[in-house]
Amino acid sequence: MANSWKTISDGDLVRKALPAFTNARRFLKTINTQYDPTKGRKDGGVLLVKDPVEFTVRSGAVMNVQDITQTTQSITMATRRGIDIDISSIDHTLSVEDFDETIIQPAMQRLVSEIEYVVLSDIYKDVFNITGTAASALDTKLAVHNAYARLSQCLAPEDNRHILMDSVNMAQAANSFASYFQPTAAIEKAFSKGKVGSAAGFEWWESNMVPTHTAGTRTTTALCNTSTGITSGTATIAITGATAALTFKDGDVITVGDMYAINRETKNRYAHLQDFVITADATVAADGTVTLSVSPTPTTSGAKQNVELVTAGASKTVTLTRNGAASSALVQTLAYHRDAFAFVTADLYTDPAARMTISKKDNISMRLWRGTEIVNDTFPMRFDVLFGWKTIRGEWASRVGG
Repeated sequence: MANSWKTISDGDLVRKALPAFTNARRFLKTINTQYDPTKGRKDGGVLLVKDPVEFTVRSGAVMNVQDITQTTQSITMATRRGIDIDISSIDHTLSVEDFDETIIQPAMQRLVSEIEYVVLSDIYKDVFNITGTAASALDTKLAVHNAYARLSQCLAPEDNRHILMDSVNMAQAANSFASYFQPTAAIEKAFSKGKVGSAAGFEWWESNMVPTHTAGTRTTTALCNTSTGITSGTATIAITGATAALTFKDGDVITVGDMYAINRETKNRYAHLQDFVITADATVAADGTVTLSVSPTPTTSGAKQNVELVTAGASKTVTLTRNGAASSALVQTLAYHRDAFAFVTADLYTDPAARMTISKKDNISMRLWRGTEIVNDTFPMRFDVLFGWKTIRGEWASRVGG
């Protein structure tokens, strides 16, 4: 009996490609994904996400009405990544199964790896919380337990917590946590490539798309006049006494003496200083001063209060090396709640006269566009994903060990 080969159709291709893409995800399957087929073509591709409203609590019987201020964050869907393939007429006669294994799966693995690296290389710089000691490898359980505690202190929900690290850190952690991991069901292993197991309140994921942060040349400490160098509601911190020409990099983390983290609901002070991440590169001036753009915005009163300044003064110590020594390059292990970050896609335009197909799965939209090339008897095709991302609740994430 002769073999029966099925010709590859547009529907076959996109139905195979998108599941291969979504199953290859590691980081993206653990965060909040949103999809709207129209938003990519409206308002310049900008999607607005509402921030939670925060309130102060009255003490006593006398009414004290407060204004409600609704704020939003914008997510811009303006980044595109794609894979392009040129298929000969002979290749076109392959079975769908052969084509899936030899072409589609490797292509989608490469595409999702690229997209995850693009997103991770940006969003880790928004994460200001740090637990553990900045080092080249994660080899202590305490740093992970403290990351769980930090997320709880920042009022992250107890479910949907994840930790993402590279292979070196995973090897160190697995050696330390070996007896804690739960066996993963075979079906879960097949579906969730890269998932190691559950331990310490987190789902553990391994990915070598986790970025490395190279710190600025800033050394050990400087000073901050917290009476004049910090203004509540302004996202800057002015420091003095630093060495001229030293640099701060976007993603470096500092603390300021007497500036403590608080419980965002009760406003009670915690025992640890508030971590601030630098949000723009900066260089110390010749007189030893520099004004740093930071996140979170230090706010010392009101419904959005996020820090407590115990005693304002001119000589508060600023620790400059929270996430590693000067010029150190460290992999950024991340612990986070799903809703700390958002990833959004939208449908790209399709021309009714062209061979364009949109497919959606797990809130991911992908477009396939096929053409013909008569001279060389080939069928070029392209897979495109239009996407955007945003750190929505930065306090619901923490770097672990730097």
